[in-house]
Amino acid sequence: MGALRTPREKWIEAGLRVLAAGGVDAVRVEALAKTLGVTKGGFYGYFADREELLAEMLDTWERESVDDVIDRVEREGVDARDKVRLAGRLTFSGDRLLPIDLAVREWARRDPAVAERLRRVDNQRIQLARDAIGTYCADPEEVEARALLAFCTAIGSHFLAADHPGRTRSAVVARAADLILDVPRTEAPD
Repeated sequence: MGALRTPREKWIEAGLRVLAAGGVDAVRVEALAKTLGVTKGGFYGYFADREELLAEMLDTWERESVDDVIDRVEREGVDARDKVRLAGRLTFSGDRLLPIDLAVREWARRDPAVAERLRRVDNQRIQLARDAIGTYCADPEEVEARALLAFCTAIGSHFLAADHPGRTRSAVVARAADLILDVPRTEAPD
């Protein structure tokens, strides 16, 4: 994010921050203008309406959470299991994509067009897991089950409120990933 942004990109970025913090209903032109310290009229120099801004916000989320993640995973040149882990870390941890992703999932519950976009994104993400797992697992049903479990673990761990006595959540999720990705245990449990 170090590069200078055009004013259009600032609107999109501010919209994504508001979406992540308060959901789609919180994305309002007047509030964004105030946040950016500009007039509401400046918005209409870049966007026809709020719907166009929302569409461009979704385009940005999709590009960052699919295209940029896949590009980075491919550049890293890691083994298949590490590719799945890296894709999960890039997408479902951190301050940038995770809050936006969770807000898009909530938005998709009420908007069929957003639900279709989310389906497309999730299909691309799970295909990455299928492709990686398929390099060491020959059974197509097992590949599909492992890809689903990996994806559900990545998303679901953010909604689960259960405790893990004697373990940290991150340690349990890491071990779950090892089991899903068929990585044998090499040392005694924590």
